[in-house]
Amino acid sequence: MSLVHVNLAERSYDVVVESGLLGRAGAAISETSLGGRRAALISDERVAGFHSEVLLDSLAAAGFRPSLHVIAAGEASKTMAQAEGLCREMIRAGHDRRSLVVALGGGVVGDLAGFVAAIFFRGIPLVQIPTTIVAQVDSSVGGKTGVNVGEGKNLLGCFHQAHLVLVDPQTLRTLPQREFCEGFAEAIKHAAIRDSAMLGELAALDPDSREVPAELIARNIAIKARIVEADEHETRGIRALLNFGHTIGHGIEAAIPYGQMLHGEAIALGLRAALFLSQRHCQLAPDASRSLLGLLEKFRLPLVLDEEIATPTIMGKLARDKKFSAGKIRFVLLDAPGHAYVSDVVTQEDLRDAIEHLRQEPE
Repeated sequence: MSLVHVNLAERSYDVVVESGLLGRAGAAISETSLGGRRAALISDERVAGFHSEVLLDSLAAAGFRPSLHVIAAGEASKTMAQAEGLCREMIRAGHDRRSLVVALGGGVVGDLAGFVAAIFFRGIPLVQIPTTIVAQVDSSVGGKTGVNVGEGKNLLGCFHQAHLVLVDPQTLRTLPQREFCEGFAEAIKHAAIRDSAMLGELAALDPDSREVPAELIARNIAIKARIVEADEHETRGIRALLNFGHTIGHGIEAAIPYGQMLHGEAIALGLRAALFLSQRHCQLAPDASRSLLGLLEKFRLPLVLDEEIATPTIMGKLARDKKFSAGKIRFVLLDAPGHAYVSDVVTQEDLRDAIEHLRQEPE
């Protein structure tokens, strides 16, 4: 078992990473003394088919009275209408302010269920049980919840820290190949901004194996935890480091219909754009950039932007991005593997150049 403690004073919690943990989740949650014994399990139709029965049995065995609430899989479910629908389902199922929400799934489920937990009866406890690489190494930790609107991704939401995060690497075995690989964009991002030694460990993994060491997952979680501890609500500029690759990546993701490109695939393109601008503005060594791009390629992530995704459309989405402060562009650059910083030197012309750069094959 690997354990990472997220130290946020009265909002502190543990992240437990252990193979086979899903079947013991009920007991682990019970040990936290969260209060009531009603649990609303929120999942999507694909994940629920694989894992909800084991989790429901585990919760019941630990004395909880769980109800299951299933949404359609995919980003299209991250809406205010879906959040309202889940809240109303929970009310009809008898949940109240002493209930807790258990999120079982990837980033979409975690973001949406976290938002529901934050607003239901003005806030109830949340347990995250992430089942994808993206969710396990990134989105389940840090307290960001939210839904999408037509103008952009995650523009409505709030901070609502989990009370416990339970990570079972065995759940990764049921992922389709594409969804397994996309999550490594976030792991590569973590290594790039804070832990260059991890790049070698990622390079040693077999993308076809579905096996990821618990220690490697925990190491990623620890990177995010330390950054979140230093800047929980993203007011000091430190947490913004986690946005490396995300400014343009989110713009691309928002410029096309949800579902055409997975989150990690869009972030891979955003990472390439950020590396291009890092070479332009802070002399990142070309060899370092090529090494990171090679790692993205290893996990079969896209590095070339489709011509049909128009640059003006992406730029329009960027203008509404939360990473723009008072009209200024706050862009994360890398001057060496393991060291990133937030810069204000990136211009609109730079962004357009970086997007156009993505239309060329990597050298």
